[in-house]
Amino acid sequence: MSKPTTVPKAEMPKPTRRAGGGTTESMGSGSQLRMAFEEPTSDRRSGTTSAMMMEQVVSRQNMLTAYRRVVRNAGAAGVDGISVEDLGSYCNEHWETIRQQLLEGSYRPQSVRAVAIPKPGGGERVLGIPTVIDRMIQQALLQVMTPLFDPYFSEASYGFRPGRSAHGAVAAAREHIEAGYRWVVDIDLEKFFDRVNHDVLMARVAGRVRDKRVLQLIGRYLRAGLLQEGVTSPRREGTPQGGPLSPLLSNILLDDLDRELERRGHRFVRYADDCNIYVRSRRAGERVMASLEVWLAKHLRLKVNRSKSAVERPWKRTFLGYSVTHNLRPRLKVAAESVRRMKTKLRQMLRRGRGRSLQETIATAAAYLRGWMAYFSKAEVKGVFEDLDMWLRRKLRRIVWKQWKTPRTRMRELQRRGVNRAKAGRSAYNGRGPWFNAGAPHMHLALPTTVLTGWGLPSLIQLHQRFSLH
Repeated sequence: MSKPTTVPKAEMPKPTRRAGGGTTESMGSGSQLRMAFEEPTSDRRSGTTSAMMMEQVVSRQNMLTAYRRVVRNAGAAGVDGISVEDLGSYCNEHWETIRQQLLEGSYRPQSVRAVAIPKPGGGERVLGIPTVIDRMIQQALLQVMTPLFDPYFSEASYGFRPGRSAHGAVAAAREHIEAGYRWVVDIDLEKFFDRVNHDVLMARVAGRVRDKRVLQLIGRYLRAGLLQEGVTSPRREGTPQGGPLSPLLSNILLDDLDRELERRGHRFVRYADDCNIYVRSRRAGERVMASLEVWLAKHLRLKVNRSKSAVERPWKRTFLGYSVTHNLRPRLKVAAESVRRMKTKLRQMLRRGRGRSLQETIATAAAYLRGWMAYFSKAEVKGVFEDLDMWLRRKLRRIVWKQWKTPRTRMRELQRRGVNRAKAGRSAYNGRGPWFNAGAPHMHLALPTTVLTGWGLPSLIQLHQRFSLH
């Protein structure tokens, strides 16, 4: 599962700087975002009830917060072609009309642009990209709805919630395993975001939202058409990933599952639609799997993907990119699948770097490595980082060896970098392939780790030590 973004808190962020100076409220020739979100004096109230939620959604402070969040997150344009950079001027011109439509309950969202992205395990996932104005309105809804729903969510739910993260989820999972629950019921919901039943979801939302205009607007967002290959298709189920509101809606629906697991007394951890239940035996796990499959189909109209779900030892499964050791006190480690995925990504980066200087390619890879290492900073098994450091240095030495092309050039470059003439000649004319030579002593001598570090290559083991301190 892709790791999507943490739900933001409904607070006024500091103005975000844009390239070249100024804030996200600056537009074009430097004119400021006018008071587009200012509500008429007659509309201002000291408090807001659940039945008057739309007034809170369109309030000036809430809309400014939503606007800044959308600009900061950037992202592609929707079906109307309006970019994030154009959002400020668009609001100046059209917001008052849109605001009035929202208050009257007549606003209709535009279709969602479909974008297919590859899934880590193979296949494709369809993201729905709303227009920037709809992203801003969804963000404004999210900021008002989160305080209404989030305090009542289960403590075992970690995905897309303020102050919670994947790190907390994997730490909780390890605690359950250490407590003796050394079998996991790993449930994968089949095409969850495509199969969400609108009626079931809206019934849950209506449990806390009384404003019919808000309910009507959310319903319209759920049913907004999906534009794919030039054809707009109506939606009768599902909530495509890509809009700010989708993560909260998924938590609202799956909170029923959390409550059912709590009622049964299970130990579990859920992050979005990834749910792991920890039990003491395989037989108990198989009973849980069978009963939950029936319960999900009956109560939430969701289907368990049996090919991706399993009752297994937790060290044989992957949860949010992590796995664990089988010790009595299990330690977190990077799952083998995550390592393979990371290597594939780096190979692609290095191939795309052909024609550029090696330092530029390293700079691109370094940014990815820092983000990857920040996510896996909770891993307690460190050997994988040392292995990856050696693998990546060898990949870079291989690139340099291939860039030298001819034996004569290789001999000259090896000598220039401190290899004696005789050894440089034998190495340059040894007839072995680039990968062999990249791992050979002559390339280690010619391109030591200090040189690669000087070119900007970070050490994963050092990054792990740095992130572990925070």
